[in-house]
Amino acid sequence: MAHLINRSLANSRSVARACAAALASAARLALDVALPTLCVACREPVAGEGVCAACWARLSFIAPPFCERLGIPFVYDPGPGLLSMEAIAAPPSYRRARAALRYDDAAKPLVHGLKYQDRTDLAPTMGRWMVRAGRELLAEADLLVPVPLHWRRGFSRRFNQSGALAAAVSRISGVPMAPLALARLKPTRQQVGLSRGERAKNVQGAFKVLPGQKAAVAGRRIVLVDDVLTSGATVDSCARALLRAGAAEVDVLVFARVVDSFRPPI
Repeated sequence: MAHLINRSLANSRSVARACAAALASAARLALDVALPTLCVACREPVAGEGVCAACWARLSFIAPPFCERLGIPFVYDPGPGLLSMEAIAAPPSYRRARAALRYDDAAKPLVHGLKYQDRTDLAPTMGRWMVRAGRELLAEADLLVPVPLHWRRGFSRRFNQSGALAAAVSRISGVPMAPLALARLKPTRQQVGLSRGERAKNVQGAFKVLPGQKAAVAGRRIVLVDDVLTSGATVDSCARALLRAGAAEVDVLVFARVVDSFRPPI
């Protein structure tokens, strides 16, 4: 009798689980019909996830040939191992930099949507593109570290866009993330509108690995994550702070980077 009762209870639970799954599937279907998936850039309905065909055609993904050190795309293929003028004239503290896209009028709405409009739904798509662009960096990485915000700016903005991107990259790549490894000690000015020299001066001494985080950084191969790379002053300052704390090496992975119209190799 007890055996029959237990079997009946098990069957009842199986039926309940099946009903719950069916209801959840129906609810998802109803939600998809009521709220169709939208293009992450223009917000027009799109099949699947990501961007519509029109926005996709406008995006400028960065692919080889590019500078091995800075990831700056070349207009022609100069052969393996050649560097840009910038990499030779002013070598950065980090080892390599990679970006998914050129920062232009097509990429700007994605960056600004995430950064200023709380569009955290953009992070997974942007993170996937970053993983593709930075696969060689991520294959060797021990740790992801996002470029931090000062606490005042983080309070007003409510989240760190670089942290959201790093979390997305971590989920996809499996490389662990250390969101608190690096701290911004002073509330620097916005870099927009500053010259290259002013940008470097603005972030000088702004970042530090705090004593409690040095063990997490020491000896690790780190990929520093940010949204946009312009002059490189911010990520270079961050890289120097991580290397001073004992990091084995630092690479940089960003969603987009500013690229001049012509960058001859040397």
